[in-house]
Amino acid sequence: MSTGSGSGSGEGPDDAQNPFKGTPFEQFFSGGMPGLGGAGGAMPDLQALFGQIQAMMQPYDGALNWEVAEDIARKSVAQSPDPTPSQREKDAVADAVRLADHWLDEATGFPSAVTTTAAWSRADWIVQTLEVWKVLVEPVAEQSVKGVSAALPPEAQAAAGPILGMLGKAIGAMLANQVGAALGGLAGEVLTASDIGLPLSAPGRAALVPANVTAFAEGLDVSEDDVVLYLALREAAHQRLFASVPWLRDHLLGAVKDYAGGLEINAEGLQSRIEEQMRGIDPSNPESLQQLIEGGLFDLPKSPAQQAALERLEIALALVEGWVDEVVGQATESRMPAATRLQEAVRRRRAAGGPAEETFAALVGLELRPRRLRDASTLWGSLRTRQGTEARDGVWTHPDLLPTSADLDDPLGFREDAAAPESLTEDDFDAELRKLLDGE
Repeated sequence: MSTGSGSGSGEGPDDAQNPFKGTPFEQFFSGGMPGLGGAGGAMPDLQALFGQIQAMMQPYDGALNWEVAEDIARKSVAQSPDPTPSQREKDAVADAVRLADHWLDEATGFPSAVTTTAAWSRADWIVQTLEVWKVLVEPVAEQSVKGVSAALPPEAQAAAGPILGMLGKAIGAMLANQVGAALGGLAGEVLTASDIGLPLSAPGRAALVPANVTAFAEGLDVSEDDVVLYLALREAAHQRLFASVPWLRDHLLGAVKDYAGGLEINAEGLQSRIEEQMRGIDPSNPESLQQLIEGGLFDLPKSPAQQAALERLEIALALVEGWVDEVVGQATESRMPAATRLQEAVRRRRAAGGPAEETFAALVGLELRPRRLRDASTLWGSLRTRQGTEARDGVWTHPDLLPTSADLDDPLGFREDAAAPESLTEDDFDAELRKLLDGE
């Protein structure tokens, strides 16, 4: 007779009752696990098991319990002081953004897009950006939960349909805990609303997180006023870019959705991973069940479609951050002696990422670090030097005009054979755009 893992050569009557036999979940639903069922591979008391799992969650819609995620995130930031920004800090942010917009007017033709300013606590950042995180994370969570059931053969799915639904909810609840912890960690590191290169805040709202800005300023040998102004410049530049390039938001978020759509669950690989994760875990203990996620259950090899989507996202983030880097550098060149030092500090911080970004990347497989920021900044600066500000910003007219990975390999050579026209009328620009799109 086979034992808990179903690896024996025989098959007893109890094995035939197990719809998960020979599937990635055989070990999870086998009697050989501590605290479950009887000995000799008997089917466990599934009603009792899922009664325990249900106790760890409340009903929710979608693939992930966002109420739990938000609650976990807010509890995470509450573990350390998170003061509400003072009126002085709010005024300082407003003044810095106002000056930043004035400087940026000379560095780009994209008009100011800031309508309101804000100084956020870390908890404010969570609340104000949560809706965009839902758009980013929900597709990945949904595909992960679906992928688990899809890894089962059809006969097992038919026999265990209700059970799989409950298992999906349990996985969604555990994922919510991990997403909440990751967002709480990010809230302790982000400096502005657009710090990770994605449009997380409401359009037109430029926001800084003073508590994190103060921590970032320590050890830089630069006045905090200069740090606030420099970050306000970056925030205002992000706002201009996303407002002036209406397709950019969907381009970035679309790459995330494509990544989720390419998620593939390999049944054999999942079987091995679950067996490894489940050794020594007591399913009657909800905390030990959570180890399934913490141990990397969804840290699966990426499919070719996912790799392509991630590359597109990484390049797009690098181009966004590189453009902001170049524009802010131009705006501060003759005005802020400390700008070069701050530029280097921001570049290193964005390229390396912090512990929270690493946690988020491990959770959903999305790395939000523009590793090629320097190459992108060089590309935009070179294009401006050769052809002018209008030509540089004009590349954002259409996604097909954006530099590619190959262009970032040779940033000084991007469009080196294109000469800037002496005067660029609207008709001239439309004609040149058509040529580029048609491959002429």
